[in-house]
Amino acid sequence: MTMPAAAWTALSSAAALGGAGWLLVGRQQPDSVRSARRWLAATVLLWGGAAVIRGLAAGSVGSALPLAATILLTVVALIALVIGLAGLASPRPAGGLSGLFQLRLARAEVPWLADGCLVAASLFLIAWVTVLSSAYPGATVGAGSFATDLIGLLADLVVLGAILRLAARAGWQALTPGLALLLVTAGDALAVGARVSGAVPGWGAQVAWLAGICVLGATPLVARRLPPATPSDDSRLPGYAAIGVAALAVVVALGSALAGGRLHPVVIVAVTAIVLALVTRLAGLLRQAAAASALSREASRQFSELADRTSDAVLVCGLRGQIEYASPAVARFGYAPAELIGTALADLIHPEDRARGTRAALSAGDSSAGLARLACRVRAADGTWRHVQSAISRYREPGLADRLLLTAHDVSDQVALRRQVTHLTFHDGVTGLPNRAYLEERAKELAGGKDDAAAAIFLDLDGFTAVNDSVGHGAGDLLLAQAARRLRAAVPSHEMVARWGGDEFAVLISDAASPQEVVDVAERLAVGIAAEPFQVADRDIPLTASVGVALSAGDGSSHLLRNADVAMSRAKEAGGGRVEVFAAHMHADAVRRLELATQLRQAITDGSLAIEYQPVVELATSRVTGVEALVRWSPHGEQLPPREFLGVAEDSGLIIPLGDWVLREACRQAAAWRESGWQIGLSVNFSLRQVSAARFAESVLAVLDESGLPYGALTLEVTEHVLVEGAEPMVAGLSELRRHGVRLAIDDFGTGYASLAYLRELPVDIIKIDPSFVAGLGIDGTLALLTRTIVQVGHDLGIEVVAEGIERPEQLELLRAMGCGLGQGYLVARPMTPRGIEDLAAAEPAGRSGDGDERDGYDDSPDRDDAPGRDGSADYGGSRGRVEPGRRDRSPASGAGPAPAPAPGPAGATAAGSGAGPGAGLRAGAGAQGGDPAWPAGPVAIS
Repeated sequence: MTMPAAAWTALSSAAALGGAGWLLVGRQQPDSVRSARRWLAATVLLWGGAAVIRGLAAGSVGSALPLAATILLTVVALIALVIGLAGLASPRPAGGLSGLFQLRLARAEVPWLADGCLVAASLFLIAWVTVLSSAYPGATVGAGSFATDLIGLLADLVVLGAILRLAARAGWQALTPGLALLLVTAGDALAVGARVSGAVPGWGAQVAWLAGICVLGATPLVARRLPPATPSDDSRLPGYAAIGVAALAVVVALGSALAGGRLHPVVIVAVTAIVLALVTRLAGLLRQAAAASALSREASRQFSELADRTSDAVLVCGLRGQIEYASPAVARFGYAPAELIGTALADLIHPEDRARGTRAALSAGDSSAGLARLACRVRAADGTWRHVQSAISRYREPGLADRLLLTAHDVSDQVALRRQVTHLTFHDGVTGLPNRAYLEERAKELAGGKDDAAAAIFLDLDGFTAVNDSVGHGAGDLLLAQAARRLRAAVPSHEMVARWGGDEFAVLISDAASPQEVVDVAERLAVGIAAEPFQVADRDIPLTASVGVALSAGDGSSHLLRNADVAMSRAKEAGGGRVEVFAAHMHADAVRRLELATQLRQAITDGSLAIEYQPVVELATSRVTGVEALVRWSPHGEQLPPREFLGVAEDSGLIIPLGDWVLREACRQAAAWRESGWQIGLSVNFSLRQVSAARFAESVLAVLDESGLPYGALTLEVTEHVLVEGAEPMVAGLSELRRHGVRLAIDDFGTGYASLAYLRELPVDIIKIDPSFVAGLGIDGTLALLTRTIVQVGHDLGIEVVAEGIERPEQLELLRAMGCGLGQGYLVARPMTPRGIEDLAAAEPAGRSGDGDERDGYDDSPDRDDAPGRDGSADYGGSRGRVEPGRRDRSPASGAGPAPAPAPGPAGATAAGSGAGPGAGLRAGAGAQGGDPAWPAGPVAIS
């Protein structure tokens, strides 16, 4: 072996080993790529082995054994190359032989075979004309040996033609394998030319082989440098390549002929093969064109059938927006299909949606964008606007310019339904006004904007609950609708009027010029409600309104609505029919009331309340005939005026368990006194909420049975409006109690609804003259006349009369002169603890307590144990006793009396006022006499 041959051999071996190692390295590649590169590595090694054999043989064409070995390695290398390239082209991760079968190479199509033959014949023609034609005439071998020498070259050419489709599918990944094969083919052609001449392949063939090995080995490096490519299934690429190679072969052949070259039979055979391949390819193209035309016609037919059957409108438009096809479904919009042909699509779209429609059409026209969706409004034939959901895509048909395909689905009903649901979600179904949720959202917007001109007005219809109770909820809804119309009319149109809930309304003002303007609107609202009665259920129902106003502090306060609600509650507590403007202390009061409700609930559960008793005496003898139970509460050891916690109890519903506790404790105490021999009566106050509760009568009788107190020893005190406004079940319950012997008294008579003529119809046993009448005795002649009349009418009707609030001696003398038998007040006795009552009873002259005097309305007959219903009475539980809110206090706040100091817990205060409702004032310290320590604390002996 010569030195140059040894050098080329060593260089080829090193290149083959290096290229194979480079191909086998790289673990981050997909499985299919790693498998393909293993086959390419095998190709590099086989090519390197062939190069080594050539170098070792260093012979001519006549050396048969090395030539055969070289051809064998070359053919095997070509097979490995095809398998590796198939792995790169396979869309699935199998690679290798599996990828080859996935590409269905065993079922090669005619166009692909024609392209391969065309490429192989053209390349052979080029090789013959450029290399072999000049070497063959002077060949030193026969035709058979020459043909044998061409096997490797022909195999290269056939594989080059065969891999066209694989290269097209593999994209950029096929660049280096294809180029390597082309270089090896060129080297084989140069080697054949050299061997035919009897020489050793020169440096040209060696360089071509070495370059092919290096290029294939550098595949991983080149793949990283090249941009990623998507494999293509376009069957036109191999055809274009084959035609290009054929054109090059023709040019080379013509150039050789024009240069005076001899037309060799091999050239004729090659040209014939090229022509046949071209004819075959042309026939294939014609068949493809016919199939594509048929497929296009079938696709058009199917498209028309589908467009005719679908309920969505289908339009085909030119890229300029002119409608070229309309499906029958456009009849849903009132159009005939032919009527829309030639119409500009933009003319059918709402002007506000055209810009978005144009952008969607441009996006769909871009072939890389795909499908574009558009929600818009389109004009129907009747001029109305329909809501549609549209999809726009590029539409292609063979032989025609690209167009736009548009489908439109009418969603007008769904849009209307969504709007209706939204309206119902944020509007009240009774009044049609915005609801609480809508108002709160709007208030948040105003708070976020820090609008210092914002204000809120809350309005509550006074007495609306009685409307529902009397005429029903349906009529109540009609009244609410009328109220909403009045409120809406009284508020500027750009401001929001909403229904807050129940009988409450709210107004949100966003741009008030001044606070006074807001107050003026609130007053107009109150006047609008009270101006004239509401016409409901053939009745005229007058109502007033409690109105609360809150102004923004200019800091975007989120408590605007809360403050207006607090102010409205304050107006309600003040008697209703008025406007209150929120002040900071109102919120503190509301928080305090909430805290009081929580503490009161715990106090009822723990039994940490106390009861004081105010004696009722016989005016002629000063004998104590009964006591009135008054609840006391001292949270944290501090006396709390009853007007504070009783109003809280009434509003929160705690009045029910509170009254139950008072009734049970008072009945138990009165029963104990009677068992000790003091026949004393007991009075307990009840509110409308208590006596209206279910099974009220049964619960009172159950407490009496449990305590052992005779029915006739208990007197229920209610105010006038309880009897006048109470529903029929409530009146029936009170009548049931009277049938069992329980007595009924009207408290604070003269300040409410009852008239003297109405007393005949009221189911009562006792009337208690309101302290406001007694206070005028000796001062106001009219009040004295009214008081005398009440006493006389009571006597005439057989109703006992009790005077309340006796504070001066002259009041006592006048009442005795009028014939009033019973009384209570500071002059005779103040509220005291049970121990004080017991001391008072012990101090009475013998025989004056519990003598069974028939004038004592609080005592019962000696046969009290046989009172009606006493035997077999059921235990129902759930009593309702308590001090009536608005009750006149009959003691100073100190709770002073003839008894020793009260036990820890009771406060010496009771509800006070003149029937003004929960929270009316205290009597403690009222007037010079009420606060004078020298004022008599015990009963006054009347001579």
